Amino acid sequence: MLSVISWIFLAIGLLSSLIILMDVIKHPQMMKVMNVVWPINGWFFGPIALWTYFKWGRIKAQNLEKDDNRGQPAKVFVSTSHCAAGCSFGDAVGVPIVALTGLMIAGTTLFAHYTVEFILAYIFGIIFQFYAIYPMNKEAGAMNAIKEAIKADSLSLIAFEIGMFGWMAIVHYLLFTEPPKPHEPTYWFMMQIAMILGFLTSYPANWFLVKVGIKEAM
Repeated sequence: MLSVISWIFLAIGLLSSLIILMDVIKHPQMMKVMNVVWPINGWFFGPIALWTYFKWGRIKAQNLEKDDNRGQPAKVFVSTSHCAAGCSFGDAVGVPIVALTGLMIAGTTLFAHYTVEFILAYIFGIIFQFYAIYPMNKEAGAMNAIKEAIKADSLSLIAFEIGMFGWMAIVHYLLFTEPPKPHEPTYWFMMQIAMILGFLTSYPANWFLVKVGIKEAM
């Protein structure tokens, strides 16, 4: 039964991603990295990503003229979406690396996933931030953009991984006698939930970063 539920939610996420992808192809975002961010968020947020994209994301399309009447919570939501997409992509890339290498740390694959996925999430998070910051201020140079990306993304990434890794620990130690494997749909359904929880724990961090001026509201 759980396998069937997993397939359903994974299909909903994939369909949401495809709908968003088709729309951003027709209506590209002014900030190019968001053309990647929104479809990634569709995969784990499903219908919520669809609703927020068409309500708050499409406002920033290059070829659509719409008044930006979003409040601060919506702008921070989009900023968090940007952070979460980079983290989620890095985490998703890390899963097959651990699975294919059979890597273990302290006798468990969970800590191997933590280590590899944190590193990759951090790398991709900085890349996503770089492509948000650099195009707006090329005169300052690429190195300055990298420094600003590290400053803007570090706290929000850590907050995201706290939520995500916490759920992974619950799945590994509490919910299953035999944790699901990456080749099983249940594993990726659990990852969808982990990414949603990571988003939720990252939102307050992004609000703080925007409030103190370290990060721009999007």
